Amino acid sequence: QLQLVESGGGLVQPGGSLRLDCAASGFALDDYAVGWFRQAPGKGREGVSAISRGDITKYSDSVKGRFTISRDNTRNGVYLQMNSLKPEDTAVYYCAADRYFLPFRAGERYEFWGQGTQVTVSS
Repeated sequence: QLQLVESGGGLVQPGGSLRLDCAASGFALDDYAVGWFRQAPGKGREGVSAISRGDITKYSDSVKGRFTISRDNTRNGVYLQMNSLKPEDTAVYYCAADRYFLPFRAGERYEFWGQGTQVTVSS
């Protein structure tokens, strides 16, 4: 079965950190570009970060300098390290994979999606 599974979400205070994990099964994730997206209540989906097959990375302006995306090929996974978290980072976070390094606005074209993990930033 080909799937992506996110983990690592939770409740954290403003200024805190979390690391999200996107684990693939049934396919080799290093053959794919991987994106992280988020959706807050009442808002549309937002591209947060992505990494290409050649490990080129990109970030939205809202998270640049605070979030870091990286691969762990030994675990067939991709991480999203989130530091200096703000209440406005509260959302369900999804990882997605595709053969191509797609623009954030083309999120619907990603081939595989995970089920999401909740991140809540609150005091």
